[in-house]
Amino acid sequence: MRINFSKVVQVLAVALTVTITSFAQQRPIEIKGVFPNLTVSSGYKERSEAGIGALVPWANKLWAVGYVAHIRGTGLGLYEISEDMTMQKHPLSYTGTYANRHIHNPSHQAIIGPYAIDTLGRVRIIDDIKTHRLTATIDHLTKPDSMVYFLTMEGLLFETNVYSLKSKLVANVAEELEIPKTAYLHFKGAFTQAGKVIVANNSYYENDYLGKQADGRLGQWDGKKWTILDKNPYVEVAGKHWSNATYGDVIYATGWDKASVILKFYKHGVWKTYRLPKASYAYDHAWNTEWMRIREAQTERYLMDVHGIFYELPTLTYGGNIMGIRPIANHLRLVPDFVFWKGLFVMASDQNDRSNGQPQSGLWFGNIDELWQMGKPKGWGGPWYESPVKAGLASDPYLMTGFDKKVLHLKHESNQEIEFKVEVDILGNNTWSTYKTIKVRANGYEHHEFPDAFSAHWVRITPNKSAEKVSGFFIYN
Repeated sequence: MRINFSKVVQVLAVALTVTITSFAQQRPIEIKGVFPNLTVSSGYKERSEAGIGALVPWANKLWAVGYVAHIRGTGLGLYEISEDMTMQKHPLSYTGTYANRHIHNPSHQAIIGPYAIDTLGRVRIIDDIKTHRLTATIDHLTKPDSMVYFLTMEGLLFETNVYSLKSKLVANVAEELEIPKTAYLHFKGAFTQAGKVIVANNSYYENDYLGKQADGRLGQWDGKKWTILDKNPYVEVAGKHWSNATYGDVIYATGWDKASVILKFYKHGVWKTYRLPKASYAYDHAWNTEWMRIREAQTERYLMDVHGIFYELPTLTYGGNIMGIRPIANHLRLVPDFVFWKGLFVMASDQNDRSNGQPQSGLWFGNIDELWQMGKPKGWGGPWYESPVKAGLASDPYLMTGFDKKVLHLKHESNQEIEFKVEVDILGNNTWSTYKTIKVRANGYEHHEFPDAFSAHWVRITPNKSAEKVSGFFIYN
């Protein structure tokens, strides 16, 4: 029998072409980490936003929950993403405004939005709270084995039994923290640690900028008493639950004022204040900061997203001090959440609202090291923005490491010369060395350019005289 090899090759080529074509048709389209089929879209009735508020790897799936603005909109819900990069909307889906997630380890449930999911992927919806704008789910102070707290954007704090799913209103946090009734409430992050519930409200509008009101809050509750910690806008509260109590009481909170980003740090009963640059003024509004998060991107590796800069954030602290914070990249994304799943770093988004057509948002899948390619870190800010200062009182520490060219601008409105001592903390352990003293004439201005490659972990400024209106501003390019 004579074999016609030419014919065999043709047949194999046709079969291979059919196989490749079939595979290409089945495989979802992917462009630089974006899968268009993994997009959430709202309907055309009451179009608002269609953001992806939270992500959680659970029960062999990646779960995502969508959100619309002001609980207005249609078509969103709870989504299951499989490893073949296909997505299904869950039958229990309810369109709402959700950006919360929490793993309740005692009951082996993932809570995302108003949904409780067990380890087999079975979903229950918490009817009592599904109509509220849910921004955070956190541990219960006294019954952590069976209860959790839910914080709403309106400042309502609910407790929910994770088994019965019955909920009860615990507090109106806006009233407890003395926020004026005229304020547009915008509560965001919350966290339970060291026997306290810490909550953040990031209300910030033009009157806040002008100093006519102060509706932002960072507050805490010990189960009996509410305490106001700060009246600036805050957007996130986070920490690490360590089994060892030596490390387990660390809390971070991020906010801002006109001068810079504010980083509050709690350890061993003491709150400290640090300051970081702003990468953009685009975030200086309550709505534009959602949902800048601090998350455990990998095991014991935290990322902090705040005012357009991603940072590495250490979870371990020694001697009551923050260890080295390092900027990673600048960006203009709205990143409501980020997680690791199936070896991929996944970022959620809020990308297209009604003013740009049909509201929709997608996901980005990639390698965490690709964050360094987003944009070189740069920004501006400082400890003082036309602020009152006191003689001999040092400013809050301001981040210096990880940025290139650095310039300090000093300006004051006082009828006397003021000397400003500039100190640096090169080790990051709250030990300070004098770098330079800069004299600024009455009602004057001076600037200082730091040498190329000069850096330290932190920098602070101390005036030798009091004044009512002083600006100390760093610009990093």
